Amino acid sequence: MILHPSSLIDSFVSKGQWGDQTLLDVLARHVADVPDRDCVVDTPDRADLIGTPATSVTWQQFGAAVDAIATGLLRDGLQKDEVVVAQLPNVWELMALYFAVARAGGVLSPIAMQWRDSELRNVAEVSQATRYIGVRNFKGFDHIGMAQRVGYQTLTLEDITEMSRQRPDPGLLADIQISANDIFSLCWSSGTESHAKGCPMSHNNWQFQMRLIPAVVGIQEGDRVLAPAPMVNMTGAVAWMSWLSGRGTLILHHPINVELLIRQMLTENVQFTILVPAILNMVLKLPNIDSLDLSSIRSIATGSAPPSRWSMEEFKRRWNIEICNLWGQTEGTGLIAGPLDVPEFGKRSENFPWWGKRGAEWPSNVRGVEAKLLDDSDKECTEAGQVGELVYRGPNVFAGYYRRPDLAANSFTADGFFRTGDYFIVRDERHVGFFDRKKDIIIRGGFNISAAEVENLVLTHPGVQEAAAVAVPDEIMGEKTCIYVVPRDKAHPPTLDDIVAHLKQIGVAVYKLPERMEYIDAIPRNPVGKILKTQLRQRVVQA
Repeated sequence: MILHPSSLIDSFVSKGQWGDQTLLDVLARHVADVPDRDCVVDTPDRADLIGTPATSVTWQQFGAAVDAIATGLLRDGLQKDEVVVAQLPNVWELMALYFAVARAGGVLSPIAMQWRDSELRNVAEVSQATRYIGVRNFKGFDHIGMAQRVGYQTLTLEDITEMSRQRPDPGLLADIQISANDIFSLCWSSGTESHAKGCPMSHNNWQFQMRLIPAVVGIQEGDRVLAPAPMVNMTGAVAWMSWLSGRGTLILHHPINVELLIRQMLTENVQFTILVPAILNMVLKLPNIDSLDLSSIRSIATGSAPPSRWSMEEFKRRWNIEICNLWGQTEGTGLIAGPLDVPEFGKRSENFPWWGKRGAEWPSNVRGVEAKLLDDSDKECTEAGQVGELVYRGPNVFAGYYRRPDLAANSFTADGFFRTGDYFIVRDERHVGFFDRKKDIIIRGGFNISAAEVENLVLTHPGVQEAAAVAVPDEIMGEKTCIYVVPRDKAHPPTLDDIVAHLKQIGVAVYKLPERMEYIDAIPRNPVGKILKTQLRQRVVQA
C-alpha cells in the first residue's frame, strides 16, 4: 500500500532522505549482528495485568517470532494491504506484531486499551479492517467479547504467542514483496473531528523519524530504553524508534505504576526513557530522593506540558541526566529541544529549535524538516512575538488521513506543509514556542480527546439539552475533560455520575469520560454559532 505521490517519493529519494530499505531489513540486520542481545523485556506485572507470564526475548528470538507470526497470519488468510487492528498493552508480542503484520504484507493498526465499542466501530468503518487481536481480560474487561460484538474476526494474544512458537515457512514469506514506500502502520489521531482519524506512516516515514529523534535525544549503540507510554501513537514510538535505532533493549511498562516504574529505572540499567513533567517532579520530591541512583540514565524525553526549569536542572545536577522537551503528533510532525540545539535550561522548557529556518544551522545536524508559522491570512510570521499556526513539512510527515480525501484540502497548505492545528510564537530568530491550541482537543495523559466527540456523546443523554467540552488543567494528567451542560429539566438536572454511567453503558473509552461538570443556562456562541471555548476555559480555571 503506497500512499505518498510518486513526485514526493522521487524528491525525497533524490535528496538521500528516503531509500529502498524497509524496517524489516533493519530488523534482519540487527538479528544478524546482535543475535544474543536482549531485545524486548516484558513489564514485570504482566501476569497481574493479563494472566500470562512476563518474559524476555533476544534479537534472534524476536526475529524468529516475527517470521513465525507472519507465517501464521498468512495461513489464517491475511491479504496484501489488509489492516489488522491490535488492542494490546505493552507486551513483547505487540512489538513483534508491528513487524510480523508488515512481513505478511499487511498493516498493523494499534489502538488504545481504553477504547470501547464506539471507537472500534469507527476504526472498522474507516480502515475496513475485519481482523482484531486482543485480550479476554484486562483489568476485568473482555476486549475480545467487545470486538466480536462490533463484528471483527478475532485472535487472542494467546493465539499470537502460540503462532510465535511455530516454525516459519520461508517459501510462503518469500512470495510477499514489501517496498520502503509501503505503509508500515496505521495509528490514530483525534482532533476537531468527532471521530479519530487514521495516520498511515510508511517504512520511509518511520526511518527518517528513526534517524531524527534518536540523534537529538542522544541514543547510542545497545542502549536500554524504558517504554512506559502505550505503543499506539507517536509518544510510544519515540521509545521503539530509539530502541530500533540503537539496536538495544526495549524494557516495557504499561499502564503507569509509579512504584514499579521507579524500580525499573533503578534496577534495569536504563539509558533513556519518556516521562511526563508531573512524574519528573514527583521523582524529585520523593522523601528518599537522596538515596536514589539514576546515574545509568543519560537522557529523558518529556512532553504534553512544558517541563520546569527546576526539574531539568535537578536531574542534571543529581545524576547528569539531560531532559529533552518534545512536541509532536501522530501525523509525523515533531520538534525537540535537546541539549545540542537548546543547551540553556532557561530556554529549553519553552523554546523549540526552529528547524528549517533559512540560514539557521543546528548542532544536531537536523536536515530535511521545515517549519514555519502562518497567521490567519496565511502570511508567514517572522518577527519576535508574532503568533501563528505551525505548519510542517518533511520526510517524516504522513501522506494524509487514511480514506479521508475530504480532509486533504484543510490538512495541507498549497505548498505541501501539514497544518498542525497548534499556535506557536516566534521567540527569536532561531526559536519558536508553543502558544495555544487551534484544534479543539483535550490532551489527557498523552491521549488526544476530541471535544466535539465528547459533546456529541454527552448529548445522547436524555437529560442534556446542550453541551460543551473543554480542557481543565490537571497537575498529574496535564488536562482533564470538563463538560458544560444545559439541562433539559432544570429542576432535575443530570449529575456527572449520571452522565458517566450513561457513557459507560453505550461503550466509550474510559479516558474520554468527563471528570468535571458545570451547569450553565446557555452555551456561549459567536454570531455564526461557534462555541466560545476560550470563555468557558477561563471560567472553569477561575472556578
